[in-house]
Amino acid sequence: MIRKGTLQDIDRIIEITKACAKTMIKNGIYQWNAHYPNELAFKNDVLRGELYVLEDTAQLIGCVVISTFMDNEYIPISWLTESNNTIYIHRLAINPKHQGKGYAQKLMTFAERFARENNFPSVRLDTFSKNLRNQKIYEKRGYKRLGEIHFPKQSPHPFYCYELVF
Repeated sequence: MIRKGTLQDIDRIIEITKACAKTMIKNGIYQWNAHYPNELAFKNDVLRGELYVLEDTAQLIGCVVISTFMDNEYIPISWLTESNNTIYIHRLAINPKHQGKGYAQKLMTFAERFARENNFPSVRLDTFSKNLRNQKIYEKRGYKRLGEIHFPKQSPHPFYCYELVF
């Protein structure tokens, strides 16, 4: 079940994102660290009504943020649609114990359906340039890679920006 996230969910989400970061680091993917994602980001997501959580048998196992806010880092990208009316996906995480079971795909489908049902022309996201698995997943879903941005607190390596146009 996917539902809106609450402030009470944040401690569990932080546990999940920390576990995800450890798993990624073990695989040579230095995408998340002590700076990101953090509790304040998730609190702001809840307050804006943009955090969604995935539960399986009443256990919180993942999350995704579906936002209309465009971060300044995205400004230089030559997007395919106008930037005043689109959806951004952030902080998608699945507990490593539950990865590989289609849960991330379920959250992506939910976010894309949300965008279509609310008449947004596209969905945008970024992923770490060293995370080849994510890149393949997004490209299989029809996302187009459009450019790169940098988050120096996360990594010296770039992040690739993607957009799916409906």
